[in-house]
Amino acid sequence: MDLNNIITFIAVAALLVISPGPNGFLIAKTVPLSGQKAGFANVGGFVAAFYVHGSLSIFGISILLVQSAIAFTVFKMLGAVYLIWIGIKAIRSAFNQTVSPSVKLPVENRNKVSIRNAFLEGFVTNVLNPKVSMFYLAAFPQFISLEGSAFSAYALVTAHSMVNLIWFSIMVLAFSRIKSAANHPKFKTWLNSITGVVFIGFGAKLALMRSS
Repeated sequence: MDLNNIITFIAVAALLVISPGPNGFLIAKTVPLSGQKAGFANVGGFVAAFYVHGSLSIFGISILLVQSAIAFTVFKMLGAVYLIWIGIKAIRSAFNQTVSPSVKLPVENRNKVSIRNAFLEGFVTNVLNPKVSMFYLAAFPQFISLEGSAFSAYALVTAHSMVNLIWFSIMVLAFSRIKSAANHPKFKTWLNSITGVVFIGFGAKLALMRSS
């Protein structure tokens, strides 16, 4: 595989990774409330989802999302509903924080997410994201030669995953530094309210997205 081809792909993948989206807001919600390990579990879910999208693109299965309007709409709406559901959960947590601030033990643990659930949140958020799928359908194939093997294609998926791992690991470490401040009930209420509105906004935007 040509080195220039790999460098160009990494540059394109990096732009996709660092652009604002649900992943960054999920990290911003998870780490201050649930800790560094849960944040890294989110990142693990992102990476696993990339390999799912990469595999579907390599074997041509996800082309159905482009060729079938019904398949695209169903997939898109599943993703939108999931993002909106995360947003509603966050807003409910903020509301519960507001109405019962005097109960210290439940307040400390109410919003914490287990490692397993954090991984699943990261995984499902990306698996049900048609924008990631569109990247693997529109941009990804342009970097694969017809004579290339599946191994070389998965090398690109791995490169994308490594960029994702590095960027969001930095975010996890940054947000973990403010975890102590996040224990304040007012901060939790503010954080859950903001992330809840943002996720609902992402979900609504995704629901209105049209297939190109």
